[in-house]
Amino acid sequence: MEAAVAAEVSNKRVILKRHVTGFPTEDDMEVVTATVSLAVPPGLAAVVVKNLYLSCDPYMRRRMTKHSEPSYPEFVLGEEDLHFCVSVNPSYQVITTFGVSKVVESGHPDFKAGDLVWGMTACEEYTLITKLGSIFKINHPELPLSYYAGVLGMPGLTAFSGFFNVAKPKKGDYVFVSAASGAVGQLVGQLAKITGCYVVGSAGSDEKVNLLKTKFGFDDAFNYKKEHDLNAALKRCFQQGIDIYFDNVGGTMLDAALLNMRLHGRVAVCGMISQYNLEHPEGVRNLACVVTKRIRIEGFRVIEYFGTYRKFEEEMAGHLKEGNITYMEDVAEGIEKVPAALVGLFYGRNIGKQLVAIAPE
Repeated sequence: MEAAVAAEVSNKRVILKRHVTGFPTEDDMEVVTATVSLAVPPGLAAVVVKNLYLSCDPYMRRRMTKHSEPSYPEFVLGEEDLHFCVSVNPSYQVITTFGVSKVVESGHPDFKAGDLVWGMTACEEYTLITKLGSIFKINHPELPLSYYAGVLGMPGLTAFSGFFNVAKPKKGDYVFVSAASGAVGQLVGQLAKITGCYVVGSAGSDEKVNLLKTKFGFDDAFNYKKEHDLNAALKRCFQQGIDIYFDNVGGTMLDAALLNMRLHGRVAVCGMISQYNLEHPEGVRNLACVVTKRIRIEGFRVIEYFGTYRKFEEEMAGHLKEGNITYMEDVAEGIEKVPAALVGLFYGRNIGKQLVAIAPE
């Protein structure tokens, strides 16, 4: 390896200053600078990557709160995050996320310098990744690399596996998607249309509702913030009831959807963004519908489907190249924008998949 590559460099990173209650603020995070070596420690099966794009996702909020759920560990203040990757410099707790990166140096035969990868990394300019099972080589660099933090990465695999493996759609199904203009929702709706379903989405602004109907091909959509009665809104959109509810928000929307499910309906629970910032999450009152309508409710996590990634990548890349799938991104520039971009998710400021470009190729 050339000496210049192993030189020490400046490394900006985003750390969590405190565990969060209520809505997160930019002040809960801080951008700090460390000096790091880009060399892989001798004998360590790891790679050092330069991060190009970082993903901001609602699930990150759950890891900012101190809790006792072992399957969803919180960020540990002042320590390395050993659940997915290890920071080059362990002096700070760097917030972890999914991202698109370029390998700078490799200590493993499956990777070489210059490889483009996506997977779990950290909110910093350079990261030493030791959990190599959580990163994937990029096979379609002819498509925008940012797509691998979205439609061809974790959100895309989430939409694909949640819809097809959990919801199990059939042609002609009536499908409802909440948070439908987001990173996952916009894809679920389009996959449902490709499958031959009738699709309605909810979003939080008239602009987003218009995008659902004109850009993403939804049959109908509504602005949930303008609806005083969500049950009535769903009855208006689904006069024959809902076969599949792809739930990204939970709370009152889930409650209303249960009232409108058809017999043997399926609810795929992907996320509950409406509940993440509440100290006392809302209860669900209409669970009796699960019995009377024989509804199946199933939650899932995308990590369970990483083994199917290569098949998904080829199918989704084909849809993109053929123009069957449209994807919309909201890209902030510079690592300093990570706190604002992440906080903005919980106020609906983003339109499409929220990314931060660190050093785009």
